[in-house]
Amino acid sequence: MTYSARVADNYAGDWEIYVVTDSPSPRDWPEHDFARTSPVPTLTERTAALATLGYQVADGARWEWHELDTDDDEPARLLGMIDVVRIGAAS
Repeated sequence: MTYSARVADNYAGDWEIYVVTDSPSPRDWPEHDFARTSPVPTLTERTAALATLGYQVADGARWEWHELDTDDDEPARLLGMIDVVRIGAAS
């Protein structure tokens, strides 16, 4: 089964990565906080964080980045997404 992993700057400004699972409550989604506001976590850091959560990037998947809507005078908020599978599962 494929899931969506997302990396974003949370409302406190820190970068975090989380995996959207079947649970209807975001509180139950696995997450990792990078505990910093900048720079954006590197590909290596994101891959390692996913592994600690028990996931790996699905075969052929690539990060997609989106700018979230904000007021014109506020700093842009970014959201990165990628398909992942549980470690050991066929992707």
